Amino acid sequence: GLGFNIVGGTDQQYISNDSSIYVSRIKKDGAAYLDGRLQEGDKILAVNGKDLKDLRHKDAVELFRNAGYDVSLKIQRRLQPQNGPVSHRGDGESSGLSLAALLVPGLALAAAAVWVMLRYRQRL
Repeated sequence: GLGFNIVGGTDQQYISNDSSIYVSRIKKDGAAYLDGRLQEGDKILAVNGKDLKDLRHKDAVELFRNAGYDVSLKIQRRLQPQNGPVSHRGDGESSGLSLAALLVPGLALAAAAVWVMLRYRQRL
């Protein structure tokens, strides 16, 4: 598999009045964990160019299962903590950096990586 679990869908809303698909868990040593870009709480907007909007949970799961070896995800980072699965350090220590100081550069890097990937795929 891809190494992560999802929640959400039109039939299993994770956030009230939002049928989007979210990453609920990154499996240690799985593909997503080893890649390092996907984070728990990310909203997945599309898989290999297929929009996940207004899908039932099981239909979204099938899209992931049939995604193939080379998978492209369009995601939206969670900017504000909400109830539900959120990763934590578990050791009782804070990193000393604000959430914005971590997320803003990460979002810029993710956007640049998606742009480069899309430009590279157009050349193929």
